[in-house]
Amino acid sequence: MFAIDAAQSDRLEVTWELASGPPEGEPAPKFTVLPMGERTLTAADAAVVQFACRSAKLPGSTPAQVRIGVERWSPEEPEGDPEKLKDAYATVAHSVALAMAKELGCENNGGLQDRPSLDPA
Repeated sequence: MFAIDAAQSDRLEVTWELASGPPEGEPAPKFTVLPMGERTLTAADAAVVQFACRSAKLPGSTPAQVRIGVERWSPEEPEGDPEKLKDAYATVAHSVALAMAKELGCENNGGLQDRPSLDPA
């Protein structure tokens, strides 16, 4: 996606992957942990939501770990209130994760609520 008048190097990238297991380790200092899914991290330029999904559409007897990422790619530092930017990235990542959980038919929507929880864990 490109914003109006954005340079070609400015973009917002949304990715997903099946993770090899539950989240481990400490997140990088720039991230704030939010209480969504298995683990949600947000920063002024990115957010990641990981959730467990038990679904007939996914292989294996144990729940799959699905990771959704939203990241801003730009040579410039993000402009605006860092807390509002964190909330915005977390909201976008949560929306994509919830849509993915519903599309996959995850039990209990992968533990994701209808609305994002933006207060730090």
